[in-house]
Amino acid sequence: MAEKVLMKGNEAVAEAAIQAGCRLFFGYPITPQTEVSAYMAKRMPKIGGTFLQAESEVAAINMVYGAAGAGARVMTSSSSPGISLKQEGISYIVGSDLPCVIINIVRGGPGLGGIQPAQSDYFQAVKGGGHGDYHLIVLAPSSIQELVDMTQEAFDIADQYRMPVMIMGDGMLGQMMEPIEFGAKEGRKLPEKTWAANGTEGKRERNVINSLYIEASDLEELVLARYERYKEVEKNEVKWEEYMTEDADYVIAAYGTIARVAKTAIHALREEGIKVGLIRPITLWPFPTDAFRKAADKVNGFLSVEMSMGQMVEDVRLAVNGKKPVEFFGRTGGIVPTPDEICDAIRKMKEGK
Repeated sequence: MAEKVLMKGNEAVAEAAIQAGCRLFFGYPITPQTEVSAYMAKRMPKIGGTFLQAESEVAAINMVYGAAGAGARVMTSSSSPGISLKQEGISYIVGSDLPCVIINIVRGGPGLGGIQPAQSDYFQAVKGGGHGDYHLIVLAPSSIQELVDMTQEAFDIADQYRMPVMIMGDGMLGQMMEPIEFGAKEGRKLPEKTWAANGTEGKRERNVINSLYIEASDLEELVLARYERYKEVEKNEVKWEEYMTEDADYVIAAYGTIARVAKTAIHALREEGIKVGLIRPITLWPFPTDAFRKAADKVNGFLSVEMSMGQMVEDVRLAVNGKKPVEFFGRTGGIVPTPDEICDAIRKMKEGK
């Protein structure tokens, strides 16, 4: 077993990326994820990599676009307002079918908002925050160890499907410290990057990285092909955790660090005799629709708990499709729901209030 080390989430994600073969990082500082950039600034020069603090988030994502087009493993990180600025570039990267990894350590919004943790970027991440028909693969870790593991796997997933992968954490996950290990991971068997614009060496035709198509029929054909690839992602990559759902009368839907708070509430409610379980989406896209659909046949209702005004709750309702009631409880502005508040919300559901 690998030795465990105590690390802050932001630093752990940076080290995980390096160990996954990332040698290019372009970013711009913003709380609460600035330590990702700071760690990369120290480490990259020592390992033959490149760290560059761009003049803006817009510049950083376009540097990612260029490096990804050359076939490099590349990452950027930011927090909510910064991710908003990157949306045009993300759409270009998707439109050019390029792999990269994007870290979003979410803070409260809208606008500059605050620096406290939030989950109010869910719509932006899973519905496509930029223009056009597209998806990102969105992973939602709930611990620093998951943050490490998902970051390392994200580079393989991105390369396999030629699309960006977003790791969506929150300010708590970025700033907290937990013991973790960086054990060697068995990578996926990945296709060669024959599409990369990295020099022909006189051995092949030149590759062109492009997202502009004048003929509508050409663009439609490419978008339809991309959605066929998305079907493969939905078939192969959807992940979730079920916790104490076997005998549950009610199920809490929660992701990321708030799922840990929900588990505390679940134990308290079970001591009162109220049988509650948890379904935790690990992939926010693709969403674990089947898990909720199957649970709807057995339980009395669902409660979506979020650090937002209610965003994932819409996907839970779509999955349940009216079979059972789906209620919502959330706090926003950077306030984290407490176990007691979640317990109260479940009690009200049980009492029909």
